[in-house]
Amino acid sequence: MADELELLRHANPVPVDGPHFGDGPLDHHAERHLDRLLRERPTISAPSPPRRRTRLAWGLAATAVVAALVSALLFTGQTTAPAVAAPRPLLVQADSTPVPLRTLAERAGAVAADGAPKLRKGTHVQTWSMGMSDDKPPITLPEERIVRWHADDSHTEIVVATDPRHPGRPVLGGDGELVADGHVLSRQTYPPSWSDAPPQSPPPTDLGRLRAYLQEAEYSRTALNTGELLHAVATLLDTWTLGARESAALAQLLADTEGLRPAGQVTDRLGRRGQAYVYDGTGSRQMLIMDPATGDVLGLETTFTEAEPEYGVKAGDVMSYSAWMR
Repeated sequence: MADELELLRHANPVPVDGPHFGDGPLDHHAERHLDRLLRERPTISAPSPPRRRTRLAWGLAATAVVAALVSALLFTGQTTAPAVAAPRPLLVQADSTPVPLRTLAERAGAVAADGAPKLRKGTHVQTWSMGMSDDKPPITLPEERIVRWHADDSHTEIVVATDPRHPGRPVLGGDGELVADGHVLSRQTYPPSWSDAPPQSPPPTDLGRLRAYLQEAEYSRTALNTGELLHAVATLLDTWTLGARESAALAQLLADTEGLRPAGQVTDRLGRRGQAYVYDGTGSRQMLIMDPATGDVLGLETTFTEAEPEYGVKAGDVMSYSAWMR
């Protein structure tokens, strides 16, 4: 027994060279889950953790990503510091006519009649994520990510730091090659893997099964509220490029969701015109942008609705933004 206790005393459950616990930037899914954990309100009456610790966690995540960006610039011979200017929130065109979600869902259903385009695993997305710490002003970290799956179930992921001087301009081609200026943060091919659990399994087109799929993707045992559902949609689109039928099913599900109000026409950061649907949560506002002709989800922007002066955050500041491409 004494020998076993001595072994435990010298054990290191988190070795420095461990494959999963070393310091480094969070991947895209981890950032989204961290965002959800930090922003959601507890459902039971329990003491809240100190606010300072929460913001410090955000600061650690932001620091890791900034460190990766700076390292990438150093190793690629760049000597200038990366620009990290925050984007302005998207503006709805004042004289535009909002399109009801049910109308959009009907259009999507008509487009999906011939079943093209088809569902494809993988994604191409530009993201902006705000990081905050206790002693530094907030910064926005722009990146572009393309994931392509191969016939043997392996996949390649390329992450590029986008140039804030040219917001919204794609820097990666469909094959993952650079077509504009950008700093490659990582390029990695993963061995074959397969899972039948959401979001890795193909999304269904039946509404009831799709709702259950998104709930499982969020690791939730209860029905998702509107904010959680939008988070689940982002998780889905970070994994799959939806086909016409999947987009039509998602549009119908969103049309049946309470709290999403049509706001009018908006031009997203890739120059695409879409219809905006807004959900006001606690302390934040989510704007879902959808293609008015096909019902495809183009983007999702989250902004602060309450100022937090101690962290340099103003009402209306962009918290995060994703723009998905085919």
